[in-house]
Order: sequence, then C-alpha cells, then structure tokens
Amino acid sequence: MSLTLDPEVAQALAPMAAASAGSTPPPVGDVATRRAVLEGVIAHAGAAQPMPADVTITDHHATAADGTRILLRWYAKDGAAPGPAAVFLHGGGMILGTVGLFDGPVARYVSASGTPILSVDYRRAPEHPHPVPVEDAYTGLTWLHEHAADLGVDPARIAVMGDSAGGGLAAALAILSRDRGGPAIARQILIMPMLDDRTTTPDPHITPFALWTYDDNATGWGALLGEAAGGPDVPATAAPARVADPAGLPPAYIEVGQLDIFRDEDLTYALRLARAGVEVEFHLHPGVPHEFESIAHTSDVARRVIADRVRVLTSL
Repeated sequence: MSLTLDPEVAQALAPMAAASAGSTPPPVGDVATRRAVLEGVIAHAGAAQPMPADVTITDHHATAADGTRILLRWYAKDGAAPGPAAVFLHGGGMILGTVGLFDGPVARYVSASGTPILSVDYRRAPEHPHPVPVEDAYTGLTWLHEHAADLGVDPARIAVMGDSAGGGLAAALAILSRDRGGPAIARQILIMPMLDDRTTTPDPHITPFALWTYDDNATGWGALLGEAAGGPDVPATAAPARVADPAGLPPAYIEVGQLDIFRDEDLTYALRLARAGVEVEFHLHPGVPHEFESIAHTSDVARRVIADRVRVLTSL
C-alpha cells in the first residue's frame, strides 16, 4: 500500500499544486529563485492567521563573533510571570527567510504558551556559509543568558527551538554550547529539523509529496558547506547528524512528517540521542509533508502538532 496525504492536508495543498502545475522547478544551486518563491509562500501562510493582540514585540541587537550587529527579536506575552524562555531559529533551508517573516508563528507560540521567545536573525548562506549561522545563533543564546535577569527569565530554563533549517541550527547550537562549555540549554525543540547533508538519494515514496525537495536540499547544503557537502569532513555544528557522541546533549522534542524528506535523518537522530541516554520525545506524523501545518493550519493534524509544541514550551 502506497503512502497518501492526509485528506485535510491534501485539500489545503490543492490550490498550491494547481498553481505550480506545469512550472519548471529551479535547478540545484539557484538560490535567488527559491528565495523569491518560497519567501512569498511563507509570507502568505503567515498572514493567513491573525497576529495575537496580547504579545509585545521588542527588538534588541547583539554583536556577533566577527563584529557584525545581529537583530534579536523578543516576543513576550503581556502580563506573563517570570520564568522560562526559548531561543528560536527560523526555517528556510539555510538560504532564505528572516525574523520578520516568522513574526506570526512565533507570536502565536508565545500567546498560547506564555513562554517568551527570542528570535535570532542569523545570517544566511551562501553569502554567509558555515559557521556564521550557528555562531549567530550562539550569540543570541549568550545574549539571552546575559540579559535573563532584566527580562525576567530563569537562565536554567532556556530552550532552543527551530523548524526545518532552524531545527537543524537549534540542534547544532546545542552541540556547540555543550562542546564549548557555553550557556546551559534546558531542552531542544526540533521541528522537522534539517540535520544531515547526506540526504541526497530520493525516496520514491516521499518524492511525489515533497514540499522541500531533494534539489532544494542539495541547494541549501551546498550553499552552507560548499564543496564539503556530503564529504567526510563536515562538522556536527553544521550538520548535527554528524555528531560523534550525543551524550550530554539537552533533552529533545523532535517531530517530523512521514512524507518529509527529513523523516529518516530525524528518526535516526532521535534514536541516537535515546541510545546515548538523552531524554527524547519523538513524533512521526503520517500523511503530512514538510511545513504542512503552515498551509493546512485548520487541519486536525496541524492543531495536534501545534498543541504539542505549545505543551513543550509551557512545560519548560
């Protein structure tokens, strides 16, 4: 029996499929076209749901390791008591997206959970290849720890969180902070994370449903790593699936769709963490592709995945 889309998700995706029918996907390496198309999709999906009225957004800045000024956007629920927080890293395949494109989703997490979030406007590849993005993420984590008292944050209850490429950066940040003896991380919340530059062989069961395709993936990793992508010398702080020993990493929440090209690398990462003694909560959602919940946000499965993310944020 072949894999199929969840019926509600299929209905929500149908207009997008119809609009793209007959079009030629951009070739591997074409970053500019992917930015133009996919950032438009992200903006449209983000505007399809209302912005919460009870979340205040404040911009801060920090200086990265190379002296660059990095935007850090703080989202806090009005009247929320002091407590935990999360550092958020947005998706975009390492090559696209900005903090502003994800204002809606992040604000909705904060409104529903009461947990404030610091979103890091990390620099993107190929203009800024590894290690710039993960170092920018580390700058954000360090800044939040240094300003925890001012923001009413318990530094022992700070999580890292991200979706897609941002999930990969969150996992890489956890590895970097562990290996560097850096700020403590209470939990890593990895949403359909992009973890392994070696995911290059198309799965015929997934390919017909892939919203982030194998060509997109090759483009993203190639932009981040250049000729090193897929080779023997890629560090775990670029591709977390490469980590030699996961022991000592923070507890992890990981989720992915069964029709997502990241399925196998996420399953494998969850298993490796668990075998190394790291606490893991893992969800594999049948019938859904990558980033489905941003488009099919009224579907039952989208409501369930959002409820899980909010629950984890609340539990910090």
